[in-house]
Amino acid sequence: MKILITGTAGFIGFHLVERLLHEGHTVIGIDQVNDYYDVNLKKDRLAFSGIPWNDNLSQGVRSSKHEQYIFYKASLEDKTAINSIFEKEQPDAVCNLAAQAGVRYSLENPDAYIQSNIIGFQNIIEACRQFKVDNLSYASSSSVYGGNENLPFSTKDRVDSPISLYAATKKSNELVAHTYAHLFGIRTTGLRFFTVYGPWGRPDMALFLFAEALRKGEPIKVFNHGEMLRDFTYVNDIVTGVVNVILNPAKAPEEKTETNPTQAPYAIYNIGNNNPVKLMDFIKAIEEAFGEKFQMNMMDLQPGDVPSTYADVDDLIRDFNYKPDTSIQSGIERFILWYKDYYKV
Repeated sequence: MKILITGTAGFIGFHLVERLLHEGHTVIGIDQVNDYYDVNLKKDRLAFSGIPWNDNLSQGVRSSKHEQYIFYKASLEDKTAINSIFEKEQPDAVCNLAAQAGVRYSLENPDAYIQSNIIGFQNIIEACRQFKVDNLSYASSSSVYGGNENLPFSTKDRVDSPISLYAATKKSNELVAHTYAHLFGIRTTGLRFFTVYGPWGRPDMALFLFAEALRKGEPIKVFNHGEMLRDFTYVNDIVTGVVNVILNPAKAPEEKTETNPTQAPYAIYNIGNNNPVKLMDFIKAIEEAFGEKFQMNMMDLQPGDVPSTYADVDDLIRDFNYKPDTSIQSGIERFILWYKDYYKV
């Protein structure tokens, strides 16, 4: 297949590109390469995949390592640029991973979330309609569960109470995707990711922040005084789930269901480890892998954060016979090995 992926300089997008290329697919990558976090890390991800950093990226550059990979530097908010890429490349499927990420940053810069996550998403799904692409998968988030206290989180749960703007934009994506599936027959699948971690990860995420603190001898902030539960999910497990969805797009159910009464070709899946870990156990595993002890500053729960996440993945098992299974110890060890190599620790 020829698969257009947005966010390919990002953490999950980078890993997805590598997997799809390894499996023989053609990939069209798009990324704005913004400065939300260290641009050099994004450039290094692109370089690993054979994309040189130069002034021609907006025109499309072919990878020096993979003949079947072309990358475009473009913003999702730039409708003209997005439509031009769709018209030129004519993809078979689209996977939208590009987004303004982060719960806490949405308190400081809400406009970035509206532009990227709502306007940008609208440009992508409308381009799918205009250029006859009927297979769209996209990143949602466990954040949509908001103040839900029913554990584990199920895709059958109501998600009408987001407690961050980030979560609200992701819920918006799901609503728009359902509408396009219903009205235009575009097969859309939303993927609610649960706390993704692993090599080449995001510097604003806990594992990266904690490793940085150990490297620099600085204390870490432990929110909610350590009383947090997270369904940490290794990036390779996430990518396997995404590939399953791309290759097996949503189908209209034969009968109305509780979550799909319109019988649209629309689906939502949780992709999580289905095995939540206490934050203090997570911290201990990092100490063991790094070989050093943390200094800790205990903090209150931050606005927009939730104390617990836990994914019900029964739908994923039912439809794909797949369940993420990388242990937290194994995943952290792999991340620390990469981190020490990348930063020459």
